[in-house]
Parts: sequence; C-alpha cells; structure tokens
Amino acid sequence: MTALASMTAERYQRIRKLLATRQPSLTICLEQVNKPHNVSALIRSCDAVGINRIHAVWDNKARLRKKTSMGAENWVYTDMHPSIGDAVSHLKQQGMQVLVTHLSDDAVDFREIDYTKPTAIILGQEKTGATEEAIALADKNIVIPMVGMVQSLNVSVAAAVVLYEAQRQRELVGMYKTINLSEQECQRVLFEGGFPILSRICKNKGIDYPHIDENGHIVADASWWQKMQMTAKGMRKLEQETARDNEQTYTNKRP
Repeated sequence: MTALASMTAERYQRIRKLLATRQPSLTICLEQVNKPHNVSALIRSCDAVGINRIHAVWDNKARLRKKTSMGAENWVYTDMHPSIGDAVSHLKQQGMQVLVTHLSDDAVDFREIDYTKPTAIILGQEKTGATEEAIALADKNIVIPMVGMVQSLNVSVAAAVVLYEAQRQRELVGMYKTINLSEQECQRVLFEGGFPILSRICKNKGIDYPHIDENGHIVADASWWQKMQMTAKGMRKLEQETARDNEQTYTNKRP
C-alpha cells in the first residue's frame, strides 16, 4: 500500500491551484430542487465560480448525475439541512446576507447586489419556486430582468447568471487572489482528491486523514499504515470502483 503514498506533482499543483481560488463566503441553498439534472448543473456552475460548499433542503436526497456535472460533485460538498429555517439560521450565523430568487414588488435587479459580501442565494423548487418561509427569512428578493414573453429561467440557468455576476465583482476586488480556505480544509481536499482509494478506506474504517506535504506525499507513521491494511479482495473492489468512476468522467469529457 506504500506505493500509493504520493500523487503526481501535476495533480498536486492542480488541486492546490483550485483550492487557492475557492470562495467559502459565497454559496447557494437549494430548497427542494428535485430534478437531478438541475442539481448536477447547479453544482457544475458552483465549481466553475469557485464555490466549495453548498447547502440543500430535500425531502428525499437527490441523486446526482455525473454525466451532467462531469465530476464537479467530487469538488463541491453539500451540507444537508432538515428545513429551510435551519439552513437560513446556519447561513446567517456565518454572517452571510441571504438572497432569494423571487419576483415581487420589492425585488431588486440581481446586479444591484454587492456580492463581495458573504452571500448565500436560495433557489426554490423548479415548479413552485421558493416557499413563503424562505422568502420571509431572506434579506432580499432578487430578479433577473427579462423582456421576452417568458418571465423565468430554468433554475440552473438563473443560478449561473447570478453566480457569474458574483464572480465578476469578486474578481474586480481581487478576492480570487487570496487563499480563503483553512489549511485543514485544504488538507482534506488534497487527500480525498489525490488519494480517492485511501480516503475511502479511511471513511470505511473511521481513520483520520494523514498530512499531505508540499510534494504531494502522505506523511504518516507505521501505525497509520497498519490501520489502513485491507484484504486483497477489499483493495481490488475499491480499485475497480475508482476505475469505473474515472472511466465515467473520461467518457463524459469526450467531445
């Protein structure tokens, strides 16, 4: 298993580059968005603008479609909440302004918002939109001005429009030039992204993640490796699962 003690320098640098631009003070909250292709498209947009963690309230956990998100769900983590009230309370405790996409008399153009502030955007269910509770809890209603016959966009499209405005504003003030994640969070992503097989073993066995050094090497003593020992059958199963995941990602990325 010691042969798996390091990742390639290229992969290490790629993950570090991703971590350097993550925006933990920007997120979305999905309120009963229940179509898997929309959820996956939303996650893909979040990854594209540097969001590392989103929030969701679902009656039933949505199944992601890797064909749509192209592996983005591996880099954007989802925190589940039992209710929209719990979700908004959690977000406000983090000092975030909470916006909701909702057409109302007091709604403001989404471009008038200052997204350099810590911001969370509630996106409601595809057919009925945000609930009355979500609207009441939000600080502001925002809308995307439209001049056509149709007065609403697909939820994933609407989210992308708003998120890229947030990205534009943040880039102008240099927020993508400063590392915003804690080193502890960076270490977690480095291990899970660089050593997917070993991270699965850790999760299965309840073993703490090791430190990853600046060369992409695992720094762990002999006792950690001893805890990590698996049967040959178990290792083959994990390798097969990882190979299938990698093949799916490759297939989805082909033109």
